[in-house]
Amino acid sequence: MTMLYGQNLSRREIAARSGTPTAFGGVRLVTLGDGAGRGMRMLEFRTTAGLRFTVAVDRAMDIVELEHMGRPIGWQSPTGPRHPAYFDYEGEGGLGPLRSFNGFLVTCGLDHIGGPETVDGSGYNYPRRDRVPHGLHGRINATPARLTGHGEHWEGERCILWAEGVAAQATGFGENLHLHRRIEVDLDGSEIRLSDRVVNAGFVCTPHMFFYHVNLGHPVLDEGARYLAPIRDVLWASHADAYRAQGVGYRSMTAPREGFREQVWAHDMAADAAGRVSVALVNDRIGLGLEVETQKAELPCAYQWQNLQAGSYALGIEPATHHVLGDNAARDRDEMIWLGAQEERRYHATFRVLDGPGAIGAAEARITAAARQPDDDFPEPSGHFPRLRR
Repeated sequence: MTMLYGQNLSRREIAARSGTPTAFGGVRLVTLGDGAGRGMRMLEFRTTAGLRFTVAVDRAMDIVELEHMGRPIGWQSPTGPRHPAYFDYEGEGGLGPLRSFNGFLVTCGLDHIGGPETVDGSGYNYPRRDRVPHGLHGRINATPARLTGHGEHWEGERCILWAEGVAAQATGFGENLHLHRRIEVDLDGSEIRLSDRVVNAGFVCTPHMFFYHVNLGHPVLDEGARYLAPIRDVLWASHADAYRAQGVGYRSMTAPREGFREQVWAHDMAADAAGRVSVALVNDRIGLGLEVETQKAELPCAYQWQNLQAGSYALGIEPATHHVLGDNAARDRDEMIWLGAQEERRYHATFRVLDGPGAIGAAEARITAAARQPDDDFPEPSGHFPRLRR
């Protein structure tokens, strides 16, 4: 059965009320026609629960806009949607990707995450590629995908809106990594299900790093909004040299501030009995939040990004394969993931809208059951990064 405007209706009953379920929700492919995004293919999803989101086919099928009942949830940066033709990966000392960084979900990887670094490339067995320069967060988020399908699919009495695509990050004498992505949401749903498969389509052993940069903006992010997470230990803070200077801890958000300097935290999260890790940002004043659920075995690390700067106001929930220490550190600690020929890794994420005090309370109960987070907004970072098993 599908909830349609207060009624539980069967597939037959829905068909009787319109010639197509797309009258009430569905997926359609559009192309942007103006500005820096001109020419970008976008999939627009709509559900009967008031969920609307767009998927940038030409940006590795990342989610750009996300809103519920007309209320924005996903963050939009000053760059706005930007066609990958304008992507300058190695420009500005590796910070060129910031000129295209935008949207609710930015996928980072596939062979590098974190800040700009240069790493050993001798494994590619090519004299001119003995060192590999990497820009911020890797190349995949500006790689166009091949759209392999989208639409509406009935499974019995359940209608699923879906899209699939493949983005290939490849070069001569280097990596040949493919991201296979499937996105699903129920016709009457308010949660998005993401399934990813990263495959080494080549025949050279290749490094692999990956994380989801989930970006939330106003009105979910606002003064008094709360960060909920099953934190066992706060491992690291980018601003440790001036830990309390801005007066903003990890738990409670402030209104936008002029001159705010971004803060990044690294946490060790506890999983529930099923191996799931849930993290949320909630705004009790308006009764709205967003929960991100991943698998600890797939994404064992977690970052929190606070960009409370006026004009670029964002909070990032960031489950990751590796510690925040970086690419070279992962190699030095023998924690790099190495994919052999035709090997793959799978990742899953659920993005769940929390609509109302009941949904917020249920999410908080789930998170607290796994671990009770520190009460202190400024817990002392331990610096004890757990050893990652590969």
